[in-house]
Amino acid sequence: MNAHKAIEAAVFSDDARAAFAAAYPDSAAKLSHGLAGHDLLTLEALAALAERMPAASVEYNLGKLPLGVRPEDTPSNGLTLGETIRTIDTNGSWAVLKNVERDAAYGALLDRALGELVPLVDRQTGPMLHREAFIFLSSPGSVTPFHMDPEHNILLQIRGEKTMTVFPAGDEELVPAIQSESFHAGGHRNLNWREAFRDRGTAVRLLPGDAIHVPVKAPHFVENGPSVSISLSVTWRSERSVAEGELHSFNALLRRRKLPTGRISATPEVQSVRRLAYRIMRKLDA
Repeated sequence: MNAHKAIEAAVFSDDARAAFAAAYPDSAAKLSHGLAGHDLLTLEALAALAERMPAASVEYNLGKLPLGVRPEDTPSNGLTLGETIRTIDTNGSWAVLKNVERDAAYGALLDRALGELVPLVDRQTGPMLHREAFIFLSSPGSVTPFHMDPEHNILLQIRGEKTMTVFPAGDEELVPAIQSESFHAGGHRNLNWREAFRDRGTAVRLLPGDAIHVPVKAPHFVENGPSVSISLSVTWRSERSVAEGELHSFNALLRRRKLPTGRISATPEVQSVRRLAYRIMRKLDA
């Protein structure tokens, strides 16, 4: 396949864009896409990309993990990153390449995908901010533990299959307020897992050509199928997601001073007085 032609082709069909528009920003939704089999997303292309990326932009480890695992307990696989990717069908590993948009070809791919969604996003949460792309590679049977992410996210399945189980955002039994505050202060994305949570989630099977919209901070875990999986995650921030982070950080400041914390609404971007108070307090603390 010619990579230039693939980039020029539509990534999301009319039906996929309609499904996304109906769900965004608060609901998970299964979509479809046209990037399966793209030349930039083969194992060899991704191994070459990984080897020219800075060490801070890659993460990899053994892939067969429990749903709940502390970051410090995540085991290494003992291989280099290039070895991990080229032998991922047999080495039982998981890897992520972060901020691949910094490479010109992958940046063009991200812009093409998200450009198709800009009008739909703009009318709900305003301009797309801080666009990023991540690529996930998983050995058969790998597990990505229960966690949350701070961005608006669409995960596109490129090769293999996986099941993502997504939970509602904003459920404080799943993610207590104090954990959200810690997360926005730089805490790890992994969450505490209890088996009693499982029935609250929705399991979505993803095959090549499938995608899923995951709302900001919607907890989820991922279980890989019986073959190698490659997934592309395209993400962005919005005034809403930035405001939500600021307000959790404000509550953390208040909590440290033993002052009452405030409620974060479904539209935190309009809570301008509290956001201004946070910025003032943060400057005074600096």
